[in-house]
Amino acid sequence: MTATIRVLVADDHPIVRGGLIALLGTLDGVEVVAEAADGVQAVREAMLTRPDIAILDLRMPRMDGVQAALRIAADAPETAVLVLTMFDEDELVSDALAAGARGYLLKGAEPEEIERAVRSVAAGAAILSPEVARQVLGRASRPREAAPFPGLTPREQEVLGLIAAGVSNHEIASRLNIAGKTVGNHVSAIFVKLGVATRAEAIVVARDRGHGS
Repeated sequence: MTATIRVLVADDHPIVRGGLIALLGTLDGVEVVAEAADGVQAVREAMLTRPDIAILDLRMPRMDGVQAALRIAADAPETAVLVLTMFDEDELVSDALAAGARGYLLKGAEPEEIERAVRSVAAGAAILSPEVARQVLGRASRPREAAPFPGLTPREQEVLGLIAAGVSNHEIASRLNIAGKTVGNHVSAIFVKLGVATRAEAIVVARDRGHGS
């Protein structure tokens, strides 16, 4: 007999979470073993229940889906992450896949597409929604421009651009929907990589290479 696919569902919207749980409950061989309303709960439930799949939204309070995926990949590597979100921005897709997500679907997906994704990910395959797949393929086919600071990660590049534009850490956290502590970590890493000691020095260096205005 085929083993049951055990699933954790994490989404901060109760109606969305409940609807997804109800859908999964109609599928043969699929069992929802836990649910979570934010990233911190998602990581905790993943540790407790060790599901086969964690279905994560990306924009959640306390800890976003990307950070939750990173934690789950580190602490429960047997759990595969499937992202189900409203957002298909390039940066979010890249961050989620870099964090180890094995699938990325948009919330407009049909029930059949969600079922196919769950079964594919459980079987060890990777799956992307058609919209996201087109983005990934399109990005891969574009000529790559040299980054002004190749030593920085894409997220650090983004944070540096906002610093150069005069945006505060608090506002950066709000715009990128990440924790203030995470912004602080990015800023510290940027200072080290640029060889600067202050925000003002970072702004000067960044603007000298085209960031900010």
